[in-house]
Amino acid sequence: MIETNLGWLRQALDLLERMDDTVYAASPAHLRHIIEFYQAFLEGAGSRQIDYDARRRDPRIERSRKAAAAAIESVMRHLRSFRALRFDAAVRVRIDNTVAKSTVGRELQFLSSHTVHHFALIAITLRLHSVGMPPDFGVAPSTLRYQATRAAEAA
Repeated sequence: MIETNLGWLRQALDLLERMDDTVYAASPAHLRHIIEFYQAFLEGAGSRQIDYDARRRDPRIERSRKAAAAAIESVMRHLRSFRALRFDAAVRVRIDNTVAKSTVGRELQFLSSHTVHHFALIAITLRLHSVGMPPDFGVAPSTLRYQATRAAEAA
């Protein structure tokens, strides 16, 4: 799951290269939202207390592609080196003012799904700004597999 999430974060860095500062600043704050969920996960996973409600909501990440790229690269470094990440480690998670039991692995799955969901919203926005997007950007892996199977069956 770490590699999957690193893949999404690499796509986010590529995304930043596809747009200029004006388009980035005019776009909704989805990328900041994604980054801050990863940051909350990393800040809480070691103590086994993840609080997504306590995100920083950093306006610099919202306005600056450079700040967003730096934050993404930081998250990626931490994900690669975070040795405390045992997939089955129990954690308590707070989101939407509700606390639940989970595991590190389940939260990595959540982050992956959450990221793809927001990528889909980002893709719509950027296409409206005439920014070229790969056709599979923001499409869930299960949907891509389904489409590939259907295409293979049709061939």
